Amino acid sequence: MNVSEPIRIVIIDDHPLFREGVARTLNEEPGIQVIGAGASAAEAVQLTQRLQPDVLLLDIDIPGHGLTVIPAVIGQLSTRIMILTASSDEDYVITALKAGAHGYALKGVSSSELAEIIRTVHSGKGYVPPELAAHLLVGMVVPVEPANLLDVLTERERQILELVAGGSSNKEIARSLNVAEKTVKSYMTSIMQKLQVRNRVEAALALRSGSSAPRR
Repeated sequence: MNVSEPIRIVIIDDHPLFREGVARTLNEEPGIQVIGAGASAAEAVQLTQRLQPDVLLLDIDIPGHGLTVIPAVIGQLSTRIMILTASSDEDYVITALKAGAHGYALKGVSSSELAEIIRTVHSGKGYVPPELAAHLLVGMVVPVEPANLLDVLTERERQILELVAGGSSNKEIARSLNVAEKTVKSYMTSIMQKLQVRNRVEAALALRSGSSAPRR
């Protein structure tokens, strides 16, 4: 029987107890293996380049600042960058996503939720908490550009995208439309491909602006 390779994780956080606790709980999750840990931006770059993890779990508030790690790593390796931080500052979220981070989660999540988020990001999808995405959409100013790319969406896809823009999670959308959650996920994959965006926030912003977000 073929066994899938585990998702290999490097954790960067300057609080030893938190870092060790996350490593311990993630190692207990099936299909996830923590292969390294560090406490600074310099260590993040070094460990990522040396170990080439599948996912880099990165705090922002570390020596050297976590946001400096993203441009130093992105594009060089296949590592997916997942921000895990206590900060819900909108500027940080926007900067991290624009720099190339593939996900942004807050430290209040449970260990099982974190493991699921890691699996989501590792699978090639983006992640931002629905409540945080809703705040971003309210606070961000997006220039309106003449384009008709949204016309490629079906009526159902537009309906789902409007609910996403309103801050609804996949589970909430599935419940309101009386469909399976996996059906909503399938629609979201199609929507992001059609709009040439990487995550839910960019897809919702495309709806607000009437065009697709630029590919980065």
